[in-house]
Amino acid sequence: MYQTTISNQWRQIQRQNFTQWEKLADYLELDDLQKREILQNSRFVLNLPIRLARKIEKGNLDDPILRQFLPTVSETIETTGFVSDPVGDHACRRSSKLLHKYQGRVLLVTTSACAMHCRYCFRQNFDYDVEDKTFREELEVIANDNTIKEVILSGGDPLSLSNRNLEVLLDRIAAIPHINRLRFHSRFPIGIPERIDEDFLEMIDRSPHQVWFVIHCNHPNELDKEIFERLNALRKLGVNVLNQAVLLRGVNDDVETMAELCETLTDHGIFPYYLHQLDRVQGASHFEVSREEGLELIDQLIQRLPGYAVPKYVQEVSGEPSKTPIN
Repeated sequence: MYQTTISNQWRQIQRQNFTQWEKLADYLELDDLQKREILQNSRFVLNLPIRLARKIEKGNLDDPILRQFLPTVSETIETTGFVSDPVGDHACRRSSKLLHKYQGRVLLVTTSACAMHCRYCFRQNFDYDVEDKTFREELEVIANDNTIKEVILSGGDPLSLSNRNLEVLLDRIAAIPHINRLRFHSRFPIGIPERIDEDFLEMIDRSPHQVWFVIHCNHPNELDKEIFERLNALRKLGVNVLNQAVLLRGVNDDVETMAELCETLTDHGIFPYYLHQLDRVQGASHFEVSREEGLELIDQLIQRLPGYAVPKYVQEVSGEPSKTPIN
C-alpha cells in the first residue's frame, strides 16, 4: 500500500502544473504592462510545475526560472537560421520512435509528454508517434544491430511513463544481450522530484545494466534539498548522475551563476556534463548567447573551478557523428 501511495503521489502533483497563462500571471502578481509581454495563444503550450513556480520572484518577468517557461511575444520574432528541426532528428530516424545519430548508441523517444515545457525545447516541433506504445519495432531494430551498446531513454520525458510501463520496457531491453548501458534524460527531478519514488528506485536497482541518469538544470535557483535527496537515492544504487545545461541569455550567461550551479551540483555528487550552445529552434532566438561569449564564460570557469566541475561546452550540429566541442 505504501508503494502504491508513493507511486500515485507524483501524478497528483503534476496535475497542479500551471498550464494557463492567466493563472500563472495572477499567481506571480504580474501587472497589466507585464502581461502584454505574454504570448497568450502559444502553439507550444505553457507547462510549469507549481514547485518551480514557488521559486520565482513575484512581479519579475526577468526571473531566471520564469524566463525558461513563460511564452512571450519574443517567440514570434522570425530569425534567419532558426528552424523547426535544428538538430536533425528526422534525418536519423530508424523508426518513428528510434533515433540513431551516434555510433554505438540509440535514442528511444519514449513519449511526447514532459514534466515541463522549456521555451527553447529543440523537439517542440517533433511529430511524435503517440499511437503505438509497444516499442516493438524499435526493440527489434536494436536487437538486430549488435553494434548498439547503449539505449538512451528520452522524449518528452521518459519519467512521464508509469512505473509499470517503464518496467516492461526495461525488461525488454534487458533481454537484448549486447546492450550494456541504459541512460535516462529527464527534467522531472527538477520540477517533480517525487517522481523518483520507491517503485522507480527498486526498478533501477533490478536493472542488469550500468545506468546513467542525466538531469537538465540551468540555474542554481532550480535546486533544493529534496531534489538532492532523491538524486542521492539513485547514486546509492550505483547510478551515475550528470547534468546538462543550455546556455541561455538572461538565465545563466554570467560567470557567477554558472560557477554557483557547477559547484552546487559537484558538491552533491552530480557531474556537470555539458553546457550546450542553444539549438536554433524557431522562436528561441531571444535566448541565444554568442559562441564568443560562451567561450569567455568557460575560460572564467576554468580559472575559478577544479577541472571536473567545468562542463564541456558543446553544440549539436545536424549530421555530425558526435557532439561538437566549442573551443
